[in-house]
Amino acid sequence: MLQHALFFALGLITLVIGADALVRGASRLAVSFGISPLVVGLTVVAFGTSAPEMAVSVGSAINGNVDIAIGNVVGSNIANILLILGACALIAPLLVAEQIIRQEIPIMIGASALLLVMALDGDIGRLEAAILFGLVIAYTVFLIQQSRKASKATADEFANEIPTSDWDRHWSVQTLLVVVGLGMLVLGADWLVQSAVAIARIYGVSDLVIGLTVVAVGTSMPELVTSIVAAFRGQRDIAVGNVVGSNMFNICAVLGVTGLISPIGLPVSEAARHFDLWVMLAVAFACLPIMITGREIARWEGGVFLGYYAAYTAWLILASQKHASLATFSTAMISYVLPLTLITLVVSMVRHNGHKSSSD
Repeated sequence: MLQHALFFALGLITLVIGADALVRGASRLAVSFGISPLVVGLTVVAFGTSAPEMAVSVGSAINGNVDIAIGNVVGSNIANILLILGACALIAPLLVAEQIIRQEIPIMIGASALLLVMALDGDIGRLEAAILFGLVIAYTVFLIQQSRKASKATADEFANEIPTSDWDRHWSVQTLLVVVGLGMLVLGADWLVQSAVAIARIYGVSDLVIGLTVVAVGTSMPELVTSIVAAFRGQRDIAVGNVVGSNMFNICAVLGVTGLISPIGLPVSEAARHFDLWVMLAVAFACLPIMITGREIARWEGGVFLGYYAAYTAWLILASQKHASLATFSTAMISYVLPLTLITLVVSMVRHNGHKSSSD
């Protein structure tokens, strides 16, 4: 027990140090190459922190367990928005760049909808996987070209926002920080998950519940810690961009590569087609009105996100055990919680538009 607790603490410390190195190196690398921190968050940071999802899905395909890939991606995408953005917003309200609202969230919604359409027939074939992988390449090239076209004034503004020091001024040191940070994130997440699973088993928690909670959250720990560290350091573009970019990477790159490797494609379970994929799409849509109202994710909205993630996890556990209270729980969610949230969002948007009109 003591050994597992020690590795749990070491894993958490490694995650924090790795996230700090990654955010520091990535933000300074953005200035060195004239690329906005938002684009770095959407690409380098997002792709790097999704390494556990890629490793799990590709490893599952190689071992013949390709059905895990869809659940891994869908569960991680839901956790990225509800858990990570919710936790970061509770720490500090997240100001959202106009580009994310205008461009990145609609693209994320489109990718989520495309995945749902591809999965409706119960399988994602190699051609569909190739389309997904081609989309992430095109998206990355588009982001970099778009950022490089920014004016010198914009680049100077980024440089002024990010303090520099002598020892990490050169791009080679910044790149090393990014690589070391990513490596520590993967290592720390592995230690954290393995020790948490071992501790849970000591206390008699079933493997099913461990898989639905500890492992699911564990693969999202790099995104969680990186976004929290970025929020603390004031790099909120990286914090939000990391989440949106990770979701895009999970759908297009992780499933694309896994589908190309798997000889039988990616089978999609009936439960995923009828519930989880729809939840992922709904969560993606939920970002848009929340971010439009004031262009920030407020603390109370972060609390709503965390509450929904807790409810989603509880539903998964009840459904897996076919618990008698599942029907009552589902009815309460559909009849009370969801309508109340929709009403709150509508009121927020109306108040936001009213304030905007009065100011004009």
